Amino acid sequence: MAQSWKEAKSEAEKAQCKQVYHDFDRGSYGACRPEQRQGHFARGRFVEHRCICMPAHFSEEELIEKEKTFLEENPGWLEEE
Repeated sequence: MAQSWKEAKSEAEKAQCKQVYHDFDRGSYGACRPEQRQGHFARGRFVEHRCICMPAHFSEEELIEKEKTFLEENPGWLEEE
């Protein structure tokens, strides 16, 4: 797991993944493929995490700005369950 968009981009390049994500429920970043969902199992049920996923080809600055814009435009997103 990565601790920043920069580290997530590095992971994506190494793993040849097309997307990077910021998992708000785990407080981590990472690389993934479009069909992968981030989450965990609880009592035999998959619980999807609140993540922002974006194309790995975006620059670190673009990822930061797009995330900031999304959170500003969706102020209740982090509180929703």
